[in-house]
Amino acid sequence: MTHSFAFSLFALQAGGLGSMAPIIFQFGAIFAIIYFLLIRPQQKQRKEHEARLGNLKKGDEVVTAGGLIGEIVAFKQAMKDGNPVSSMDDRITLKTGEVKVIVERGKIARVLGATPSEAPR
Repeated sequence: MTHSFAFSLFALQAGGLGSMAPIIFQFGAIFAIIYFLLIRPQQKQRKEHEARLGNLKKGDEVVTAGGLIGEIVAFKQAMKDGNPVSSMDDRITLKTGEVKVIVERGKIARVLGATPSEAPR
């Protein structure tokens, strides 16, 4: 009697695994769809943004996270172990109108490009 009980328990477990396969496949497919439609594009966009921030130069026009639009006039790189290192903590001086503002490199939301030279009046 114990032998038939063990066999029926094994058959029940094997049948349970067979019915779980489609559910596991569906969860895998849903994860793959989410990864390729949401996660991967966001990672790619973040890397491109960080690359644009790393290539900033004097004269570029940028928009900060707070909405200020200005032209880059100076950089002050962060220091690590006594050596200047380019990072998101670098301080960038922007000229917006007649005011100069200092912001961190990581707080720049968009790079609009090089500022066109002002036309003579």
